Amino acid sequence: METVYTVKGMTCGHCVNSVSTEIGKIDGVTGVQVDLASGTVTVTSTGALANAAVAAAVDEAGYELTGAQS
Repeated sequence: METVYTVKGMTCGHCVNSVSTEIGKIDGVTGVQVDLASGTVTVTSTGALANAAVAAAVDEAGYELTGAQS
């Protein structure tokens, strides 16, 4: 399953690494791709992820989840 999230506040490579690492810790996540220019994060997973879990991971990285689309 692939879901695209919009994340606010990412501005550099460190941001990309932080967000990728935290989202990657969620059970079921098999891949994370961050597009810094558009502020989107594409997450591949074995099943549907709870938006709250993704939002918490993004928050832990220091950014804000502003949207999601499957």
